[in-house]
Amino acid sequence: MINRILKFKYLLKFFIFIPLIFYVGERSYIAFDEGFYALQARWILDKGNWTIPLWWDEYVLDRTIGLQFLIAKSQEIFGRNMFSAYLPTTISAILMLFITYKLHEEFFNKKYAIISPLILSTTYLWFDYSHLATQDIIYSCLVTLGVFSLVKIKNKGDNLYILLFGIWIGLSFMMKTFLVFVPLLSLLPYIYIKKYLFCSKNFWLGLLVGFIPYLFWALSIDPYLEKNILFYLVEKFNILSNQNTFTNPFYYYFWNIPATYLPWSGFAIIGLIHNIFRRKENKYMLTFFPLILIAILSIFSTKTPYYALQISSIFTLNTYEGIQILFNSKRYKIIFIFITSKIIPLFILSLPIIYYFFFKNITTFNFKENTFLILGLLFFGLSWSLIKNKNSFKEILISLIIGPYLLTSFLLQSGLFTDRSRELREKMEYISSLDIVKNQPINVDKSGIKDSQSQSKIIRIALLTPILGESLEDIDQLNKSDLAWSTEFKEIKNNNYSYEVIYENDILKPWKLILKK
Repeated sequence: MINRILKFKYLLKFFIFIPLIFYVGERSYIAFDEGFYALQARWILDKGNWTIPLWWDEYVLDRTIGLQFLIAKSQEIFGRNMFSAYLPTTISAILMLFITYKLHEEFFNKKYAIISPLILSTTYLWFDYSHLATQDIIYSCLVTLGVFSLVKIKNKGDNLYILLFGIWIGLSFMMKTFLVFVPLLSLLPYIYIKKYLFCSKNFWLGLLVGFIPYLFWALSIDPYLEKNILFYLVEKFNILSNQNTFTNPFYYYFWNIPATYLPWSGFAIIGLIHNIFRRKENKYMLTFFPLILIAILSIFSTKTPYYALQISSIFTLNTYEGIQILFNSKRYKIIFIFITSKIIPLFILSLPIIYYFFFKNITTFNFKENTFLILGLLFFGLSWSLIKNKNSFKEILISLIIGPYLLTSFLLQSGLFTDRSRELREKMEYISSLDIVKNQPINVDKSGIKDSQSQSKIIRIALLTPILGESLEDIDQLNKSDLAWSTEFKEIKNNNYSYEVIYENDILKPWKLILKK
């Protein structure tokens, strides 16, 4: 009977996360990076090529095929729909929440272990990328698994966790290649303490098992290439390490991480600093690991917000620690209560008012999106305003969680984080209903891909095209009655009107659907 109750308790905890993870409405992709990977996955299924990542009819050799393979395999098993495309990310997000729960138990206690995954799931950066069909949550989940397995290794006999610590490295390489060395270098102080794991055959077995997907893929692709795929991956790494469009100043993460970890950044920083003076295990993992990782990322030329996702679970644990410290502090508790119950709610409650009167009419949000956004902000502000000095620690935790929980739940169910190209999706649904389009492949004139805007549009258009045809060097390759997406309106008009524009719209601009007569 007790076991049944305990199982139900775990199931109930899972249900809490359903509004934050699952969305049942219409979905649409953004172009970069999820649309790019989803389109490559579509070509895997259309062309039956499970080995070489493609961009139309060209090889893309600057990345592995890990994510594209997962998306394609998911769609092959569960159907070619968008839910299946997001399934690898969704499963990884759930697993990452569970590992965060277990990490909380390791570093603190079981009593409030549910708080850390709840904090993680309501953090802006994690919430955003957990609803994108990209590699980032999958990779971050693997890093978190590596951290957890390292924490669980207490002696030479912990073979399962030693095995896991080997496995995550190879799997992470398949996802993000050389980026895996960043967390490995950051974990060196902690690894040094447990250096005996390198003497275990389970570690080397795990390392081999983890690298099997990459080794199998590298051997499969090798006959098609002039040189080994590793050389192409190194070239991409060299591009990212030098000046490029994603280059940012060395101090980028010092403002970006606090911004993207809202609304928990302040608590996380307090916990991070406090853990410097804690016992050795907490100090190495909760403070040194994230600080070293941020330092390494700051030296690297390419800097993006999602690189910091790999330490999001650790920041979550520091957040819990920060809240606990402030609550127990005789000196700072009053300030903590005043800021969280007065200043922050006042600011948050002013946001929907300012938005409604000044910005609502200049956005493209529909009624549902506007309503959920405004309600989410109002509930967030009201929840934190209910915090009182006399509240117990449990009551304060609940009040702190409810606000961000309701906001993120409303944002997800509004479609703002899932139907990100709504207007384009709606136009493509209309085009797909046209009789001339039904059961007819639509080709793509590649000469129209001239800049990031045209590339962004054609990625999303191609993903929503019912039957995607071949890529063309120019529209002269079209046969009679062929359809194509093209941008060359002037050429079409001056070519004796041999082409007809079937559909054009500002949302799809600069692309137009044309027919060769």
